[in-house]
Amino acid sequence: MAPDAMTPGSMKRPCAAIVLAAGAGTRMDSELPKPLHPIGGRAMVLRVLDALAGVDAEPVVVVVGHGAAQVRQAVGAAAPQGDRLVFVTQPEQLGTGDAARVGLLALDPHPEASDVLVLPGDTPLLRAGTLRHVVAERRRVDAAVSLLTAQVGDPTGYGRIVRTATGLTVVEQRDATPSVAQINEINAGVYCFDVAKLRRVLPQVRQANAASEYYLPDVIGLLGRSGEPITAVALDDVSEAMGVNDADQLAACEAALAARA
Repeated sequence: MAPDAMTPGSMKRPCAAIVLAAGAGTRMDSELPKPLHPIGGRAMVLRVLDALAGVDAEPVVVVVGHGAAQVRQAVGAAAPQGDRLVFVTQPEQLGTGDAARVGLLALDPHPEASDVLVLPGDTPLLRAGTLRHVVAERRRVDAAVSLLTAQVGDPTGYGRIVRTATGLTVVEQRDATPSVAQINEINAGVYCFDVAKLRRVLPQVRQANAASEYYLPDVIGLLGRSGEPITAVALDDVSEAMGVNDADQLAACEAALAARA
């Protein structure tokens, strides 16, 4: 990834953010809502919000669901955004596309936001400079979306980046053919969208997948097929793409964070 392309003070156009923190985290084998599991003594969703503080995004919408009241209380008390935080509840956990739809509703009172960062609440190793770069890259080429990718040794569990002569798409693990499953470039789940174009395309996402969920990454393919430009930012430090779905991944993130010190 290129050097940090944008400082907080240089982001003159408004950029909003939506943090997806509604999941139950059933594989965590814990009664604590997944976003509140600590990494280095701080809830992982708060670490995501710490990185977002370096983007100076406003508003920052946190989509909650499982354990909503507990997440609201913990995040509201400790997030750096203060009164820029907005909480919305996803009534049913129908996938990341549905969570993004719920989050977009909270942006209706903020028509001045031309960009929106959408990112998961369970990627606690993201850096502020990385998020600024994703925003800057979308603006640099006036793309419909920029997304964060990484080359990893073991892509199991991640969506794969499928590149063709006409652009790129994202294929989720459970929907991947054997050949696609061999691809080592993964989707890190971090996007900067042109808000208007996301609003136009998101309603076209369908539940035509193995999980019967609305996949936010399907928006990438829909935008590409409609001729919209798409750009990607590749991570240098692949640890930033590490997500947490179980106790082993939580421990791996803890170790990666300690290694940064």
